[in-house]
Amino acid sequence: MQKITPFLWFDGQAEEAANFYVSIFADSKIDGISRYGDAGPGPKGSAMTVSFQLQGQKFTALNGGPNYKFSPAISFLVNCEDQKEVDELWDKLSVGGKTNQCAWLTDKFGVTWQIVPKILMELMQDKDPVKSQRVFKAMLKMTKIDIEGLKRAYRGE
Repeated sequence: MQKITPFLWFDGQAEEAANFYVSIFADSKIDGISRYGDAGPGPKGSAMTVSFQLQGQKFTALNGGPNYKFSPAISFLVNCEDQKEVDELWDKLSVGGKTNQCAWLTDKFGVTWQIVPKILMELMQDKDPVKSQRVFKAMLKMTKIDIEGLKRAYRGE
């Protein structure tokens, strides 16, 4: 059993959001849905909680009402292997949402994601501070991360 599970509060969109995320990430699935009954407080038959997995990471989504909203203060960082994975996840998660600089986006449900190629941290942690600073400055100019752009900055091109 996973010790810590992210618990996401939605306003009537828990099932839709879980299905959206599961459709984007490989090795993902809906584990179960509990539905509101006669006692409410949500409409009878609507999802109360949705348990789902994204690449083995368990999540729970709750239709808790309008009391709370997501903010970028909490985000999900996705470590990507290559530009193809960055592009695919970025393109799918950003539909209907909002993109921001440095690999950050907020999806159509208000959840914030960081779509980051693994090489970014490798280049930024280089022992040569000149190289790592060039990579950092290049990243600050990007919304979706461009791996070749990072490599050019690293080489000083």
